[in-house]
Amino acid sequence: MRWVATSYRYNVKPMKSMNKYKFGAILLMAVMLLPLTVLAKGDNHPVRYWLLPQRSLLNYEDSLRIFGDSLYRKDVVVPPTLSKQDMAPLFLPLTFYKNISHNAFVLNKDLSPLDLQLLHVYLRRPDMVESTQSELEKAGPTLAPKTVADKPTVMVKQPAAKEPDVMPVDVVVLKPNFWTLTGDYYLQFLQNYISENWYKGGESNYSMVGALTLEANYNNKSKFKWENKLEMKLGLQTSKSDSLHKLKTSTDMLRYTGRVGLQASKRWYYTFQVVATTQFMPNYKTNQHAVLADFISPLNVNTSIGMDYRVDWFKGRLKGTVHLAPLAHNFKYVDRLALASRYGIDEGKHVLHDFGSQMTLDLKWKFTDNILWQTRLYGYTTYHRGEIEWENTFTFQFNKYISTKFFVYPRFDDGRKRDDKHGYWQLKEYVSLGFSYNF
Repeated sequence: MRWVATSYRYNVKPMKSMNKYKFGAILLMAVMLLPLTVLAKGDNHPVRYWLLPQRSLLNYEDSLRIFGDSLYRKDVVVPPTLSKQDMAPLFLPLTFYKNISHNAFVLNKDLSPLDLQLLHVYLRRPDMVESTQSELEKAGPTLAPKTVADKPTVMVKQPAAKEPDVMPVDVVVLKPNFWTLTGDYYLQFLQNYISENWYKGGESNYSMVGALTLEANYNNKSKFKWENKLEMKLGLQTSKSDSLHKLKTSTDMLRYTGRVGLQASKRWYYTFQVVATTQFMPNYKTNQHAVLADFISPLNVNTSIGMDYRVDWFKGRLKGTVHLAPLAHNFKYVDRLALASRYGIDEGKHVLHDFGSQMTLDLKWKFTDNILWQTRLYGYTTYHRGEIEWENTFTFQFNKYISTKFFVYPRFDDGRKRDDKHGYWQLKEYVSLGFSYNF
């Protein structure tokens, strides 16, 4: 705000009746009495009203300079000479305060120099007023900004590291176990049918059968697998037509299947497979002492090199392997020489070697939680003779321990003598009900 002093020029002509000495004395007395008159009249004198704003503004200018220095220089600490609250209206957007106009009409209340200047502006320059006191009250209080240093320095004291009070513990490193052991067992009663030309003999009858399957599989999670499966099945029956043997075998199998695989892709493995099959007990024809089959008579060992495909379909309900081996070797051995010709071995010899191709399909399909289909399809050919075995077991699980099994086993073997009724085909089936347990 600028204070503008307006000067007026008067043309003063010396009066004839007053000499120059008298005029000079009067002027000197007026100058000397003027300050006394102001002091005598007090704060209400109009001359004092004109002098106070100028003095206030000079003081405020000095206080602003000192206050600004104190913000940026720590060595300047000077108390403010003016009230920020009182002088703020001069530096804020010009606002019309209603208490100023109200106090101007009160007889016993004098306006302060600041109020006089604002009232002067209200009357002479109303166009400079930007807001009113009522608008400020509607807007609400204004939060005062905080003064922040340009580059604040924050000292953070790092806490001292605390030594743990826990006693040292011996660390035991456990070697990972890559082996998986599973198995199942069942003992059931059954009715079975065997064709007359079944290659191991036997007859249809009611009997009981027990089976045990054990699996030990190794998987190091680094593309190497070693699988081992041992299947044991033995069925006994009584036959009224046989007067020489009180107990005879209806089902007799001992089979080992081993695979060593190296992963080639997500589901394919380079695989070496071994399948060895024999039986536990001798089997006799009805009312005869002649043995039709016995332990390691015969013994079949089939080795092959090929590829395995890991089946995992229908969200894990159908799982298994498909083994395709273009190169396979079959070793057949009979301990009883009398059985050599029965199993395709030259008379007087115990061993038969041949080469060919082999395929094995081993699947488990869990239709529901209570119905399971297990199938094994085995095929081997030397391009002169061939063997096909297709084992199918349907399991109906009633609860954890009781189940029914339906077993169907067709077999083809043109290395044996052709039968007049069934040709090279053989069939075995049974239905059983009894105890079963998986682990």
